[in-house]
Amino acid sequence: MTRDPVLRFTDKGIYCPAGDFYIDPWRPVTRALITHGHADHARDGMGSYLATHAALPVMRHRLGDITAEGISFGEIRQIGDAKVSFHPAGHVPGSAQIRIEVAGEVWVASGDYKVIDDGLSEPFEPVQCHHFITESTFGLPVFRWTEQSDVAADLNAWWRGCAAAGKTAFLGAYALGKAQRLMTMLDPDIGPILTHGAVENTNAVLRDQGIPLPETVPVTAELTPKDFSGALVLSPPSALGSKWARRFGPQESAFASGWMALRGVRRRRAGDRGFVISDHADWGGLLWAIRETGAENIYVTHGYTDIFTRYLNENGWNAQVVPTEFEGETLDAGDAA
Repeated sequence: MTRDPVLRFTDKGIYCPAGDFYIDPWRPVTRALITHGHADHARDGMGSYLATHAALPVMRHRLGDITAEGISFGEIRQIGDAKVSFHPAGHVPGSAQIRIEVAGEVWVASGDYKVIDDGLSEPFEPVQCHHFITESTFGLPVFRWTEQSDVAADLNAWWRGCAAAGKTAFLGAYALGKAQRLMTMLDPDIGPILTHGAVENTNAVLRDQGIPLPETVPVTAELTPKDFSGALVLSPPSALGSKWARRFGPQESAFASGWMALRGVRRRRAGDRGFVISDHADWGGLLWAIRETGAENIYVTHGYTDIFTRYLNENGWNAQVVPTEFEGETLDAGDAA
């Protein structure tokens, strides 16, 4: 008799028959295990949610009154005939890879991940398995991240130049994860750090969890821009150049994204600068993570799936593309993705 696969790829999401649950489903299901709180992974309408204790506050902030339970990193939970545990993914605070074991066969669903320690998120931990489901958002050799300290130096030099020229510096970044990471890289001696409401609301959730963040000033209707000379404003990318932003007068804008590694993308954006920094693994990081799992079977989701899968198959792995509705990193997201 043929046994059901531990995980099955369905039109609702990644399904575990032995535990009767889904991982990051994109259609309403009875039971959802969630890797992290970004909108393409944690969606509304599930009967119940299971996520790390650190991911749940942001999920509740985004999704409202949900039936949800928290789990600690490394804690083993028996769900039906499946043993489940969550392990740090390094993507954003609280993000996890999900390990599923059934009858000795181990699968790991990575969600989104990065393998460098950003000083904010729980650092990525490789998990040994037979089958590994990996993202490939930046699965091309051209994507190789520079040291975070070097990016910080460039970022602060740009901000300092804006302040000296009497301009407000606007920096576009996701409200969850990227914005807070950038805050920890900024030099507050240059000027005040102001935040769009979407960013500041997320800051409040993370601060309530005890995550230390630099002092910020929310941009409200009552705020007078001229009182904050030399400021840097953190906002979602969609707010750059908007009426909301134009009230600050002379300004320069920049994007912080892995996509800034591509010259064509930089040219197409309206921003004055682009800083190459991502909360996803680069080419080398993806390959390192896959090697560290020891898995022979690799399932490649969102990103450069065809190219990355072909490379894996040519280099000793058994890899295939699997369809999902995850989005990876985009430049126009409002509060999530």
